[in-house]
Amino acid sequence: MMESIERVRGGRDREMARMAAAVAVAVALTVVALLQGAEATRFIVGSSMGWTTNVNYTVWAQDKHFYNGDWLFFVYDRNQMNVLEVNSTDYDSCNSDNPITNWTRGAGRDVVPLNVTRPYYLISGKGFCYGGMKLAVKVENPPPPPVASPVNAAPSSIYRGMIVLPAVFAIGAMWDAFVRVW
Repeated sequence: MMESIERVRGGRDREMARMAAAVAVAVALTVVALLQGAEATRFIVGSSMGWTTNVNYTVWAQDKHFYNGDWLFFVYDRNQMNVLEVNSTDYDSCNSDNPITNWTRGAGRDVVPLNVTRPYYLISGKGFCYGGMKLAVKVENPPPPPVASPVNAAPSSIYRGMIVLPAVFAIGAMWDAFVRVW
């Protein structure tokens, strides 16, 4: 009887260890995904106006920094417009005949990943570029993280340490004495 109880407990312990390991792995993967996602920015092109005519996208982009890993999200009328990546010359002349990449996927909700540090030139063909549907952005590498300043030990922190450490030992000694009495 005792052997079967021990087997059941051992099985439960192994199952709990497996579950704990699975939870730990899931938490670690979630943290990594959140940290990576936190660095990238998804820009809705034109903000509330979207990708449409009569919007000055140069003005829209001028106060933004576009970094490697960011995304441009285009929202537009899928039956009329599109999103084409072109070279600088075709951007200036609104020529959509030879796009580098056609980012149009047909839903009117298209994403352009900014995954190379370089200028991107995006226009809408079908004549809409002449109505202002053109966007140029320069993608840069993100700035390095700030360097932490060295910690200077101020006299007040040294003094505080001289009081805190003995206080911790005193509290521990009182607790030990209290527990032994009971």
